Amino acid sequence: MNQTTYTIPVTGMTCASCAGRVERALLKTPGVESASVNLASEQVRIVATAGRLSDLIGAVEKAGYGVPVQVLELGISGMTCGSCVGRVERALLKLPGVRAASVNLASERARVEMLGVVEPGELIAAVEAAGYGASAEAPAGEADSGEARLRRERLSVILALLLAVPLVLPMVAQPFGYHLMPPPLIQFLLATPVQFILGARFYRAGWKAVRAGAGNMDLLVALGTSAGYGLSLYQWWAAPEGVMPHLYFEVSAVVIALILLGKYLESRAKRQTSAAIRALEALRPERAVRLVDGREENVAIASLVLGDRVVVRPGERFPVDGEVLEGQSQADEALISGESLPVTKGPGDPVTGGSINGAGRLLVRTTALGAETVLARIIRLVEDAQAAKAPIQKLVDRVSQVFVPAVVVVAVVTLAGWSLAGAALEVAVLNAVSVLVIACPCALGLATPTAIMAGTGVAARHGILIKDAEALEIAHAVDSVAFDKTGTLTSGTPSIVHLRGLEFDEAELLRLAGALQRGSEHPLARAVLERCAEKGISPDLADDSRALAGRGTSGSLAGRSLALGNQRLLEESGLQPGALGEVAKAWEAEGRTLSWLIEQGPTPRVLGLFAFGDLLKPGAGAAIRALAARQLRSHLITGDNWGSARAVATRLGIDDVHAEVLPADKAATVAALKRKGAVVAMVGDGINDAPALAAADVGIAMGGGTDVAMQAAGITLMRGDPRLVPAALDISRRTYRKIQQNLFWAFIYNLIGIPLAAFGLLSPVVAGAAMALSSVSVVSNALLLKNWQPVLAEPIEETPAAPLQEAS
Repeated sequence: MNQTTYTIPVTGMTCASCAGRVERALLKTPGVESASVNLASEQVRIVATAGRLSDLIGAVEKAGYGVPVQVLELGISGMTCGSCVGRVERALLKLPGVRAASVNLASERARVEMLGVVEPGELIAAVEAAGYGASAEAPAGEADSGEARLRRERLSVILALLLAVPLVLPMVAQPFGYHLMPPPLIQFLLATPVQFILGARFYRAGWKAVRAGAGNMDLLVALGTSAGYGLSLYQWWAAPEGVMPHLYFEVSAVVIALILLGKYLESRAKRQTSAAIRALEALRPERAVRLVDGREENVAIASLVLGDRVVVRPGERFPVDGEVLEGQSQADEALISGESLPVTKGPGDPVTGGSINGAGRLLVRTTALGAETVLARIIRLVEDAQAAKAPIQKLVDRVSQVFVPAVVVVAVVTLAGWSLAGAALEVAVLNAVSVLVIACPCALGLATPTAIMAGTGVAARHGILIKDAEALEIAHAVDSVAFDKTGTLTSGTPSIVHLRGLEFDEAELLRLAGALQRGSEHPLARAVLERCAEKGISPDLADDSRALAGRGTSGSLAGRSLALGNQRLLEESGLQPGALGEVAKAWEAEGRTLSWLIEQGPTPRVLGLFAFGDLLKPGAGAAIRALAARQLRSHLITGDNWGSARAVATRLGIDDVHAEVLPADKAATVAALKRKGAVVAMVGDGINDAPALAAADVGIAMGGGTDVAMQAAGITLMRGDPRLVPAALDISRRTYRKIQQNLFWAFIYNLIGIPLAAFGLLSPVVAGAAMALSSVSVVSNALLLKNWQPVLAEPIEETPAAPLQEAS
């Protein structure tokens, strides 16, 4: 077996016993011959079987230490099909310090996980040795260079078609009795530039493949068209003088022209699949107006530091993430969160870099810069998702590795078979050429990544961030969706849900309660004061206002001693609920928090009862109905009491309730659902629900895209609208369906086309056209996802003061 020496950095070692522990763990790993730790340099040198890097890293981590892994993206040039992808990945994985390599044919980028001991130059050299170009960074003006390449490809297509048309027209006219075929010399002069100048790309890439001991689409095209061109030269040379030979220059010229046309259309379509990333990157302003000592100065974004004050004028993009210090305006955050309506911004409100300021001038304090901004994290997440491979792609990669050699074998067998059957040499050669040019490994290579890029791109545009291709593939199979309650289906802040008085109307009860709560920061106090503000009530400030620990608050107003508090305060005051007793029981059964408004003097009595609850988000009901319409079962997993949980579940139509579940036990509840055979998506706020999100088949985090949410969940919703949950599952299903459709068509093209060509039922021209069409159809089918729009049913607002049955 091949032995390789690995040098792996290790973190967390503090003494010689740590070094010994790492060495022992590695020596127990199969394939390891020796392991030597250098505590000073924090590295371990290992002699082990080649290709065991992941096992070695796993052994170190299992021993309780860390292995720092870097992620680097390379731009790859020269790839044309799925076999190219496999060659680049294998070349990278041969390097001792590379842990994983994933190449995306659609975006022409490679994502490499490597140890710090690997230099980017080594990666580039390995790719170049495999016959491709590589660069560690995207060149400046990447969009412009892409447009320039498209222009060059378009020019090549036009020239190839212009040279091929004089060779094709006589073939079209011949059935009508017109014999317009040019003399052999003219045919030769028209076909040769197409073959060796415009078609030179196929020879170059094909030769690199052969030199690397592999094959690709270019090799098939070069072999097939060269055979047709060479047969024409032979027929011309062997023909008796004065006799018009039967030439096939038009076959090679037209096949190359059609394939060039197909590659151009494919390149243009591939650029559209990455349009989402380019649109997000275009949101980044390059300069900002900084306010220093009352003076405005125009500076580059890179020169800003945290805490800088930035002026944002009407209509400008916010250059940074920040907090509004002065001014009133609105922000258009459509391209960031998918929220179509402008969001009001005032002092204390957060703003997101890349969103557009409305009609007001704002002064903003910088809170995040560079890679830590929300926009940068979104771009990074979408890029990672588009670079990742879906599990289904592994099958395609295995097929691509043997595809080109198998096609060459079939072509040779076709040539030999027709020759042995007594067919003329030209018939045997043309049928073999048809086999070579109809084979389409590029369609197989593009089927999955183009769908993933289009699907994740359009999802990001609507505020749905899909973390990786695996989450996308699993999400299509979800049959159960579990929701956290607080902050997910509800607003997370208490409000007055019910209000009932014995002698006074609602306005008077709010005036008295508001007087007691003025100045308090308690969540229930804020709920009372917010309702007062809604009703236009300005309560006076109570005298001698004081908090009663564990019971409520008390104070004096206009000579009356008042208190607002819980059942314990009511009992300590020696009062009975009276006519409000039954109402209190009903509201308690709903899981509401009750507060009694009482007068302690001069006449002790009960004045009224307040019920506080966490209001449902407007879109919660629509989300559950949308899931039910898709035959998905819904679950509520919450730490709240059973009364509150059942009330929410009943109102929304949730199928199953799991109440009084501690945060640490939510993951166990999800695991129990999975053991019953369910494919579970867990929806939470992404912070205290992180264990449950990680335990689910797919975690869906709601909120503002925090780091915790993005790390714990496979899918992040950029705004707290529950209706995005069924929308996220919908785009996942549609994307996976596109992957299946693309792979079906890619395989069918080859499974049907190659045998037809081998049996002489397809001419090389038709075969070349079919080959070009296969790639274009796969990419075009994926691009249909760009038209996807989330179907968001109109939300129903909950009326805070209405009884339960009236508010549903």
